Amino acid sequence: MGSGFDALWQSMGIANMEWGQLLMMLVGGILIFLAVAKKFEPLLLLPIGFGAILSNIPVAGIAGPEGLLGYVYHVGIETGVFPLLIFMGVGALTDFSALIAMPKTLFLGAAAQFGIFATLLGALALNMVPGMEYTLADASAIAIIGGADGPTAIFLASRLAPDLLGAIAVAAYSYMALVPIIQPPIMRALTTEAERKVVMSQLRPVSKLEKILFPFSVLILCILFLPSAAPLIGMLMFGNILKEVGVVDRLSRAAQNEIINIVTIFLGLAVGSKLSADKFLTVETLGILGLGAVAFCIGTATGVLMGKAMHRLSGGKVNPLIGAAGVSAVPMAARVVNKVGLEADHHNFLLMHAMGPNVAGVIGSAVAAGVLLAIVGG
Repeated sequence: MGSGFDALWQSMGIANMEWGQLLMMLVGGILIFLAVAKKFEPLLLLPIGFGAILSNIPVAGIAGPEGLLGYVYHVGIETGVFPLLIFMGVGALTDFSALIAMPKTLFLGAAAQFGIFATLLGALALNMVPGMEYTLADASAIAIIGGADGPTAIFLASRLAPDLLGAIAVAAYSYMALVPIIQPPIMRALTTEAERKVVMSQLRPVSKLEKILFPFSVLILCILFLPSAAPLIGMLMFGNILKEVGVVDRLSRAAQNEIINIVTIFLGLAVGSKLSADKFLTVETLGILGLGAVAFCIGTATGVLMGKAMHRLSGGKVNPLIGAAGVSAVPMAARVVNKVGLEADHHNFLLMHAMGPNVAGVIGSAVAAGVLLAIVGG
């Protein structure tokens, strides 16, 4: 009787619960709270937060190698399939008109990637801290977090640093979701009120032919100069072609809705599964989170500074706030730019202008990933 009771007791969660698991369940609960109450990117934070709770349930093994989330993680994230499907959906949802109408915003998208390369050096410098050992491949995979592009970060980490993949995925998606908190203070600190009030002129109309030729042009450049970025750029442009040609509406709608929604659910749960206490509460993982924050802040700052340079060169016609949208968190960063612009002047709508550097940032982070993959992975 006693042994039967002991067996029953040992099968209960309360008998096996550790403080780390409780802490990470609380973290999952906070992410869900931010998603529901504060509406901070609920499509990301809700599945990630719930995945964190599920992965920390003792005994259940949901996130283990033979658990549901373990299988999802292996099939979708370790292989790099989920990020590519997400890129196809993003392409189908993206209108490149703002970038085509104002090509100079490519410079803003490029400037915002500076955080990636600054953080690469920072990650290597951290090797001087006891307990931190990052190779060049590890540092490259960590640095891509600065682009604020979750799919790109997962894709590159799966190729260069599979052992750090979980921590990098969590960091990348956390900072993508926290764009509304992290970016505004940096934007306000680096701009004057007069600069934030700059009203930009309306963008020129873009023809359908331009919209169709654009993805082919980008893909040709990728093929010629950076084929290592072709998986990401190729899927992004394929999704956009589905949208722009106008003859495959069913496929375009599927990429925009069913496919990206299903992948987002499983990707969020799989990322959340790496918030289990045994994997997350380590010096290395916390170092990655810290570096990711630095990378994202640097990327935002360099984007705004490039925006200030364009403001001066254009004679005050460019609002420097749009530079913050150069990080590739689409469309969150563009929304934040619009919000900060409206705070300065409630007639100042910057959303469409910010979408130019925002989609340029998506291309920029994919290019940065391709460069790192070619140099380090090669």
